[in-house]
Amino acid sequence: MKIGIGSVIVGNPNTTLDDLVAEVKSAEADGFAFYSLPNIFGLDAISALTVAGRETQRIELATGVTPTPPRHPFAIAQQALTAQAACRGRFVLGIGLSHKIVIENMLGLSYDKPAKQMREYLEVLMPLAQGKPVQFQGELYRVAAGLQVAGGTPLPVVVAALGPKMLEIAGRLADGTATWMTGVRTLADHTVPAITKAAKEAGRPAPRIVSALPFALTNDVGAARDVANKVFAIYGTLPSYRAMLDREGAANPADVGIYGDEAALRAGIARVRDAGVTHFLASVFPAGADCIERTKAFLKSELRA
Repeated sequence: MKIGIGSVIVGNPNTTLDDLVAEVKSAEADGFAFYSLPNIFGLDAISALTVAGRETQRIELATGVTPTPPRHPFAIAQQALTAQAACRGRFVLGIGLSHKIVIENMLGLSYDKPAKQMREYLEVLMPLAQGKPVQFQGELYRVAAGLQVAGGTPLPVVVAALGPKMLEIAGRLADGTATWMTGVRTLADHTVPAITKAAKEAGRPAPRIVSALPFALTNDVGAARDVANKVFAIYGTLPSYRAMLDREGAANPADVGIYGDEAALRAGIARVRDAGVTHFLASVFPAGADCIERTKAFLKSELRA
């Protein structure tokens, strides 16, 4: 299982592109296998990682995730292949449907039939991401086009798939899934078996399974959980994440995190690995004084060991 880290600073509205590139370079120097950047209400994730790719050499750079409804699959394929060229083959495109409150209430777009939207989206996107022309006539997309991006080698595409239907679509059409707020038991009993079965039945390689969870080195687990419930409160109200928390039997977002001393964190990582996850994304958050730096130092030492 590969271990990566999510951006700690992206949520700060004062974060500049230079700040983000510095964070990526630091993650590479620390030995992380990959770095994940969410696409929220600040810097565009694909564009930012395109720049970071020019200033790094080894670390894999992933969007976690870029919403699909506002972006045509041809346009995102062109952008992603350009990012892949800039990253010299280290770019991973993570995509997702976002949430009804964002797509309809904020952007004024339709969130109707999200599974159909993702299926057709991937039917267009996946050939283009592999450097092939696409001929697709669907209900939502009708595309007959190709791309020629020098250096834009085939790139992995992972989908933020949580429920059964989305996992089936991701396994059959994409290269894997990226999960958030999905507990270890749910990963083992639901996520991993469902997407693996779909990929196998479609004759595709074993899928990439990315698990992102709140993660903190702390001597005060109770305080860390309190902070997690405040920092991640919104995710307990969004239907897709709420469904995963309910499946896990978790009352709050904090209930699926990994907190404690070094031994507790090692045990938590081992549980994620044993669940069948291929890529663990540590979502480090400020659970206490110096917590972020201490947690990153712990992960750095584990990677070197």
